[in-house]
Amino acid sequence: MSLRINNSIYKSNVIFTNSKPAEQPAAKPGASNTSKNPISKSGERSQLILGTFLAGLGFGGKMLMELLDGDFAIEHLFNAGEKVADKNFKNASLNKRFVAGLGASIGLVGLFIAGMALLYTVYKAPKIAYDSKINTFTKSKDMDVYIKGNEIEKDLYTQMNDKAKVATDAEKAKLKEQYLVMQKVKNKIPDFVKAA
Repeated sequence: MSLRINNSIYKSNVIFTNSKPAEQPAAKPGASNTSKNPISKSGERSQLILGTFLAGLGFGGKMLMELLDGDFAIEHLFNAGEKVADKNFKNASLNKRFVAGLGASIGLVGLFIAGMALLYTVYKAPKIAYDSKINTFTKSKDMDVYIKGNEIEKDLYTQMNDKAKVATDAEKAKLKEQYLVMQKVKNKIPDFVKAA
């Protein structure tokens, strides 16, 4: 038996006496023996878009701070907020109009930052499309290797367990050695998978 894990080949010669080929359990209809790869192009793209939009919020905040370097810009934003409040709350008391003007000013600041983040994301759209394809390809290949490795590892443990049930003492000693080798070469979790 030879086993390849992480580009290393582990060989072991095992001879079981009086052993019959293991019977495979009948597969359930509609059930697949292979696990599905969870990496998708749309998922990678949405992660990149979200990350770019958040970076764009930082960019918009920096742009606003550059624009607000002088005192007149803060007064200009507050005056614009007061105009919006005066137009929409003509018959309200002075305190309510002040609060509405302050809210409108904060809303204008938020609108400016969100608009800059949206422009930043649209500007980076070609890079997002390219990076999502690259990330999907590399991550799906790594995940495929991990999933197949898990299936092989599970199958080997099942076979070892089945053989141990009917093995002699010498065969059990050999199985124990093989089990220890299997423990040393456990399937490595891909780096991009977050630990729970």
